Amino acid sequence: MRWSAQFLRPAVSAGQFPKASVPEIAFLGRSNVGKSSLLNALVGAKAAKVSSTPGRTRAINFFEVSDGRRGSEMMFADLPGYGYAKISKSISAEWPKFIEPYLATRETLALCICIVDSNVPVRQNDRQLLDWLRSVNRELLVVATKVDRLSGNERARNLAALKRDLETEEILAVSSKTGLGIAELWGRIGEAGNRE
Repeated sequence: MRWSAQFLRPAVSAGQFPKASVPEIAFLGRSNVGKSSLLNALVGAKAAKVSSTPGRTRAINFFEVSDGRRGSEMMFADLPGYGYAKISKSISAEWPKFIEPYLATRETLALCICIVDSNVPVRQNDRQLLDWLRSVNRELLVVATKVDRLSGNERARNLAALKRDLETEEILAVSSKTGLGIAELWGRIGEAGNRE
C-alpha cells in the first residue's frame, strides 16, 4: 500500500490542534535523533523538513496521512525535539503548555512512537519521557533509529542496553536509509489505528 502525507498545520497551543477525527500517531524524541527522516521514510516522500540544525521544530506539526483510497486515514504529529542545549529556556518553557496537554488528553492519540538513536546511550530525559507517558496510560513504542551505522554485534549490544536502561521489553530497530524495520513499524501503526 502506498501512503502519502500532506502537511496540515503547526500548533503552538491547544486551540490550534486540528479537529480530533482520525487516529493520531505522535513522534517524539531528542533533537537530532532522526525523527524527520523516519517520518519521510514512512511515507516515501519529503513531508517533514530535515534540518541540519537540531531543535528547529518548535511546534507540533500535523500531517494528514492517506492511502489514497478513502481520504485521510490517520494523522501524524511531529513533536518538538527535546534535550538540545542551544534552544532557549524561554521556548522550552512554553512546550509544556501545549505538548503535555496534547499527550495527556488528546482523545484520538492512538500511539506514541518514542525515538532513540541506536548509537547514543539513554539520557535522563528519554527515561523521563517514557515514565511520563506510562503515568498517563499512553500506548507507546520505542523505535531505535540509525541502526545501519552499526555492525551486527554492535546492534545487538546497543539494543540490549537501550532495553535495559529504558526498562522496556521491546525496541523496534529501524533505518531510514536502508528501509530496515519500516514495514514492521507500519504494521504497528496500523494496529494502533485500528484499535481506535
